[in-house]
Amino acid sequence: MIFDVMTLFPEMIEDHCKHSILKRALEKEIFSVNTINPRDFTLDKHKKVDDTPYGGGAGMVLMAQPYVDAYESIEKVGNSITVMLSPQGEPLSDKIVNELAEFDQIIMLCGHYEGFDERIREIIKPREISIGDFVLTGGELPALCLIDAVSRKIEGTLGKIESADEDSFSNGLIEYPHYTKPREYRGLQVPEVLLNGNHKDINAFRLEKSIERTKAKRPDLYKKWVEKS
Repeated sequence: MIFDVMTLFPEMIEDHCKHSILKRALEKEIFSVNTINPRDFTLDKHKKVDDTPYGGGAGMVLMAQPYVDAYESIEKVGNSITVMLSPQGEPLSDKIVNELAEFDQIIMLCGHYEGFDERIREIIKPREISIGDFVLTGGELPALCLIDAVSRKIEGTLGKIESADEDSFSNGLIEYPHYTKPREYRGLQVPEVLLNGNHKDINAFRLEKSIERTKAKRPDLYKKWVEKS
């Protein structure tokens, strides 16, 4: 898997990838993360990549030329997809993450200011994805969310691929509660069923708790799960 991130702030992407699970996976070359700065492709001597919007209005708009040229400089592999991180996009979900994990290359466009010149969309034709119904100062955090979520689906990133299979949303439900040592803390006990070594009972308990949590915390997901069951 190759993650190519077009960003005005490459250090935001690079610094995050120097820690924890992502760092170890990168060191093992399970996937790679590259950054491309559109400022390196602008024709303006001051490295300007934005300008005032036609028709008036507040803020600045990212110019088409630096972004299109930066995009066209990226070497594409056969099974590649381009994603624009945008509040206008479809909401990111585990289903979409699984779809993206099937690609060999994900190219991401991180926006800023008032957004992209519309011609960037018309020329590149990206799949637009949002991480929620709110606006951030830039697309770097959503891009990192995408890298983090997709990389977990790649064999070798986690200690056990089963860890991703048991995550919340993987089966349409919120994940069950977890416990570790000590067995008692401030009067709260670890459920006895988790201590008896009977995996059939443990799995039944965990499923029951997943259903309870989903029904209480995410009735929308619970409804969908019931309809599919």
